[in-house]
Amino acid sequence: MDIKEIQNLIKFVAKSGASEVKLEMDDVKITIKTGSDSDTTIVHQVPAVPQIPQIPQAPQVAQSAAAQPAAPAQELATPASDDSKYITIKSPIIGTFYRKPSPDKPLFVEVGQTIAEGDVLCIIEAMKLFNEIESEVSGKVVKILVDDSSPVEFDQPLFLVDPS
Repeated sequence: MDIKEIQNLIKFVAKSGASEVKLEMDDVKITIKTGSDSDTTIVHQVPAVPQIPQIPQAPQVAQSAAAQPAAPAQELATPASDDSKYITIKSPIIGTFYRKPSPDKPLFVEVGQTIAEGDVLCIIEAMKLFNEIESEVSGKVVKILVDDSSPVEFDQPLFLVDPS
């Protein structure tokens, strides 16, 4: 089970309102508990070779997915009328956000730039893997919501795009 599947499971459980979900497969045991002040996710992996760096990542995913619904409501509460016509491009993973492919290269996109579906908007580094984030919409970049080289969480808004 990869991190994306775990993140989707956490989102599903958070939306369903269940207080506890346990999932056991061949090499993974996951317990998701909700209903308290802080949601908890426990992931146990039993592979042939221990993968200790992956185990600490799961609780962070749970906290970010659980805390995320409150953040956009606060950010968009004031300018809701202005931003409602824009499409929000969100982070599909947790990691470090980069606006350019390397320090000596130009930025992928800038505010005011027109983008097409499939254009690379940024890179998110997760566990030493650099993932290109491509646009799923065409339009004009109105706002970049994250600073270069800063950490991002799953489902965190990255860009506002005007599709018109």
